[in-house]
Amino acid sequence: MSYADYKCFQLRFDSGVAFASIDHPPINLLDEVLSAELDRLGRELEADDSIRVVVLQSALPEFFIAHSGLGRVGAAPKKASHTRSFRLTQMIGERFRNMPKVTIAKVEGRARGGGNEIALAADMCFAAIGKAIFGQPEVAVGLVPGGGSTQRLPRLVGRARALEVLVGCDDFTAEMAERYGFINRALPADELTPFVERLAHRIASFPAHTVAHLKAAVDAGAFGSLAEGLLVEAHESDLSVASDVTQARVAEALRVGAETYEGELELEFISRLSPAARK
Repeated sequence: MSYADYKCFQLRFDSGVAFASIDHPPINLLDEVLSAELDRLGRELEADDSIRVVVLQSALPEFFIAHSGLGRVGAAPKKASHTRSFRLTQMIGERFRNMPKVTIAKVEGRARGGGNEIALAADMCFAAIGKAIFGQPEVAVGLVPGGGSTQRLPRLVGRARALEVLVGCDDFTAEMAERYGFINRALPADELTPFVERLAHRIASFPAHTVAHLKAAVDAGAFGSLAEGLLVEAHESDLSVASDVTQARVAEALRVGAETYEGELELEFISRLSPAARK
């Protein structure tokens, strides 16, 4: 594998483990550029028999992946198609979930929206206490998440807690995410990297075909109807994007600080949004 011409990733390979560090300043926005590269990287890693474990991490200290780019909303068709189809972020997540090797998300900064959905799609997720933040802020701008969270979160944390995350539109610390069950462990920041690297190399030392078969067996029990649920999610997300209210809400969010470094650190732009109209 060549792994050539990546602009958004720093790649390191060590004894069967691929360390993919996202490097798309200033906030690792999951825009068209990063999405295309993440899709291509997933395909290459899936086909590379020398890789047994993938660790997805960030080169930016404050952000794992901020969220999906809001510019896509303005460019989307104003009328949703009646034909349901998968979203790119869903397909990226499914590739990392389904590839016959173990995928690990190592989160040390903000993972919100599409960034949280990529972390949820990984086989395992470990996060740094005091640094990692998880959340699904889409509802604040009138969007239904379209990258897998409406289907993955209920399976991981139950319906009520999933709704708290998705509708409450609030940040979750690493400790709370661990308590709720949508990450494996919250670890002290200085222990996170050694722990993940030790685990990754341990898994990579085992027979690759056994790990692949074991993962397939676990997925058969855990995700029996996930594909149908993802189609439902994608369609409902398309309907929200087609709304004039959502289009205006996203445009306002961009005006008041969304997708800027300061605005994304603590999601301060949400407090500047106009109250949503009641119907």
